Amino acid sequence: MNLGDIFVPALALMLVLEGVLPFLAPATWREAFVRMTALRDGQIRFMGLASMLSGLFLLLITR
Repeated sequence: MNLGDIFVPALALMLVLEGVLPFLAPATWREAFVRMTALRDGQIRFMGLASMLSGLFLLLITR
């Protein structure tokens, strides 16, 4: 098993999940995006870190 066997399907799934909200509720997605642009850099970095750690934790408990 190489990296492409895992990375490409994971990337595809991420793109599907990222597209659900804009497809189903574009106005809600737009409002969320506007709110995110008002956040400070540190707040955005914290959300990114929390997201990465959550994903890592999920990977660890499912392996």
